[in-house]
Amino acid sequence: MAPRDKNTSSLDAVSRAIIEQLQEDGRRPYAAIAKAVGLSEAAVRQRVQKLIEQGVMQIVAVTDPLTVGYHRQAMVGINAEGDLEPIADALAAMPEVDYVVLTAGSFDLLVEVVVEDDDALLDVIRRVRTLPGVRSTESFVYFKLRKQTYQWGAR
Repeated sequence: MAPRDKNTSSLDAVSRAIIEQLQEDGRRPYAAIAKAVGLSEAAVRQRVQKLIEQGVMQIVAVTDPLTVGYHRQAMVGINAEGDLEPIADALAAMPEVDYVVLTAGSFDLLVEVVVEDDDALLDVIRRVRTLPGVRSTESFVYFKLRKQTYQWGAR
């Protein structure tokens, strides 16, 4: 999802309601959403398009990595020196990395890695460690995912 402009105004109640409808079912017909939020189908279609164009939301298929052949997930904490942006960009370009964030605290960056197995995780860690500016890494292997949600936009 593209970063939003800091000056973007907050969502109104109708846009939040539309997002909530789509979070429950991303394939819900515009007519059903319109009925639920009190707008016409055309108005809902326009609002959804605007929310997508503004980078407020995406409509995507979310998979369970375990069911599609990815049996190892880990969060990797990275300590780095120098400009973090090029490191973050290099990490974001790795297909195994699905989340990159610059942080404050014990680590300069956190990345989530989703791979087939431990050998693939080791390969990714080796590539991360060779990036210019990376000083050290610490890996946190996931044993079991208890909660993952994408519903913050509707609250």
